[in-house]
Amino acid sequence: MSQLPIEAVLPDLHAALQRHEQLILKAPPGAGKSTRLPIFLLENRAIAGKIVMLEPRRLAARNIAAYLAAQLGETIGQTIGLRMRGETKVSAATRLEIVTEGVMTRMLQQDPELSGIDLLIFDEFHERSLHADTSLALALEVQEALRDDLKLLVMSATLDHEALQTLLPDAGFLASEGRSFPVDYRYQSQGTAAQQNPGVATDWTGKQILKLLSEESGSMLVFLPGAGEIRRLAEWLEAAAGSDAIMAPLYGQLDAKAQQQAIQPAPKGKRKVVLATNIAETSLTIEGIRLVVDTGWERVSQWDPKTGISRLALVRIARSSAEQRAGRAGRLEPGICLRLYSEEMLTRQPAVPQPEILRADLSRLALELAQWGCASADELRWLDTPAEAALQQAKALLQALGALDERGQLTAKGQLIQQSGTEPRLAAMLAHARTLPASAQTTAALLVALLEEPARGIRNPDLAYQLHLLESDQLPRSQLYRQRARQHLATLRNGQDAAPGWRTDRRWLATLMAAGFPDRIALSRGQEGRFQLANGQGVSVDHEQLLATESALVVADVVKTRQGDSQVFTAVAADIEQLREDLPPLFHEREWLDWDDKKGRLVAEKQCCCGKLVIQRTPMAEPDPARASEALLNAIRRQGLSVLPWQARSESLRIRACCAETWLPELALPAMDDASLLASLEDWLLPFMTGIRTMKALVNLDLSAALEAYLGWDKTKMLDSALPTHYEVPTGSRYPIRYQTGQAPVLAVRMQEMFGEQASPVIANGKIAVVLELLSPAQRPLQITSDLAAFWQGAYKDVQKEMKGRYPKHVWPDDPASHAPTRKTKKYL
Repeated sequence: MSQLPIEAVLPDLHAALQRHEQLILKAPPGAGKSTRLPIFLLENRAIAGKIVMLEPRRLAARNIAAYLAAQLGETIGQTIGLRMRGETKVSAATRLEIVTEGVMTRMLQQDPELSGIDLLIFDEFHERSLHADTSLALALEVQEALRDDLKLLVMSATLDHEALQTLLPDAGFLASEGRSFPVDYRYQSQGTAAQQNPGVATDWTGKQILKLLSEESGSMLVFLPGAGEIRRLAEWLEAAAGSDAIMAPLYGQLDAKAQQQAIQPAPKGKRKVVLATNIAETSLTIEGIRLVVDTGWERVSQWDPKTGISRLALVRIARSSAEQRAGRAGRLEPGICLRLYSEEMLTRQPAVPQPEILRADLSRLALELAQWGCASADELRWLDTPAEAALQQAKALLQALGALDERGQLTAKGQLIQQSGTEPRLAAMLAHARTLPASAQTTAALLVALLEEPARGIRNPDLAYQLHLLESDQLPRSQLYRQRARQHLATLRNGQDAAPGWRTDRRWLATLMAAGFPDRIALSRGQEGRFQLANGQGVSVDHEQLLATESALVVADVVKTRQGDSQVFTAVAADIEQLREDLPPLFHEREWLDWDDKKGRLVAEKQCCCGKLVIQRTPMAEPDPARASEALLNAIRRQGLSVLPWQARSESLRIRACCAETWLPELALPAMDDASLLASLEDWLLPFMTGIRTMKALVNLDLSAALEAYLGWDKTKMLDSALPTHYEVPTGSRYPIRYQTGQAPVLAVRMQEMFGEQASPVIANGKIAVVLELLSPAQRPLQITSDLAAFWQGAYKDVQKEMKGRYPKHVWPDDPASHAPTRKTKKYL
């Protein structure tokens, strides 16, 4: 411990804690910030009250707590405590608590003054977990309003300390020196094959690993994107590496015994190859490692608030993550880091990963803000302020769950959900189970335990089947699931242990699921395995699974794959009529009017709906002709915007508005893409449909006027000024600018009319260069450029040589940038 690099700054840190209420510590991997620093604070009684240290990962939290307790000759629960989901080991003697999984946030919510706690440590803050960002935002407000003596210490190996110092301008800053041992960096790229098939190629990666093992001594740590890549590579290496190397997987869903096998040193005479996700980047010392192989990939979940579905994205790691991974090689002796990508590729990666708060489902955060009393996230201080659209979508879900009322305040049910210690959807299931029989409560407890940590390696997505495996002890980690379920059951029964016998009641499965996933009730589309969710999104179940043949499901886990489909990973079969009986608030009736193209008249029906699903249709009597506009809007929404009479002016306005959404977000124009316009027909089109009662009569619509009114007079003028329809060239001619979403604007003009211009035209208040399509006298393209000055000085010479012979009557000056523009031939000059 005394040899750790952190030792050099500990006296300064002790002094800084006396002078500052906020402190930022940057220390590289292996410096001892997670292990030596806490012991130093305890030994020197640097803090009078209790210390709480937030660890973003449970595996790291458990191992750090065990290590620190061992350093004091104790067990966890004495001086060193551990508090995480499903596990609490603290006592009256505890002076330092290691917490994770939102525990610090719950501490702040339950006791904003943090009685008896004098220091909060945010370890490995560079990981930027949603929980860490939330806890820091709440802690800063506590420090300002309630506890000016509370101290905050934020530390990591790859901190963006400049951004942090903007958030914490009064904080002290300390940096520990580099790692103890040097690391030799090597690069090996797969070349064009990697560009064609991004990801980890098992054979090629395995060969690089075997080559390094044959050339160097010591155990190895290999960073891979996920459990699937780990399993495939482990199988390949076990077949090829021989008996002297032990393959040790390491990822979050492994049981504790397998995780410890990866962390502990290899048996004498053996070498270890640890195949890990980015869980091994920080806070874990894996014994005996001197070789690191970094594939350069990670898999992250990205939430889409428009669809309510996450997408698993395989992405290149940030430069800070590459630094963290390499640091593992230099902890115990000089090491080697082999990066399976080029050095040039590394320089093109972002400096730090995208924080979770900008890409995650924010329903838990919205719940915490409501409990804290924040009407808006802007009331707190953030390193990255959460997106308003994502928060609004989260609030809509919480209202559907019954956790928030129309004013955005917590309901009585919302209080139960917030205090549950689990995710809002799962907490809503438990809250609903309180009103149900004992068998349903047991079912809910087991189901939530299973959904909190989904079982891996089971291909069958049917949760009923997975619960059967759990009941019969055939599911890995069955005992841990039951232990967690017992905690949920005790909460449901107000602390009474009813010794349930652990038998689920399938009659309640779909109802409990729908209570937590009302937007994911799904109806079959008639094709095997294809379903539509209540939120309007389409999903699919592998056609080989029995669930694919069901008429209705309630879906828990659905992920958008690389191919664009949304694949169901866990669900239960459902009886819609049973759900209507058990959860009537999820269903509503409406009158629906539409235009029947074949009959040429209005039709009406009464529909029973669940979200966007139509469960039942009942024909109605002849509808009132005065409601024709309502029917026509439904027909337009069904058939698409193409049925409207678009003309050049209206189409131009719409496309320019779409471009302005990207180029000029400060204009705050309403969205004009197809989906947004179809969703808001009542706002922009309906006021202009007076007297229109048939689909044929739609031809009389003035779409330009409708869109201009929707934008508003002021914003229409600003749009016309920033993104004009035409551009006046030096000769006085006005030519149309071609706009297309996702592409640069284009201006087609004869080359002679641009003579004398020093640079390409710009629009969007000078932000966007117009691409010039320079034409010959015969109106044929000669050159396309967005840099007119460079063209005049370069490629123009070649064009001049060719055009002089083909069009001798026209001017082709040697210095076009200084020549007068013209529309005339030489004869008229």
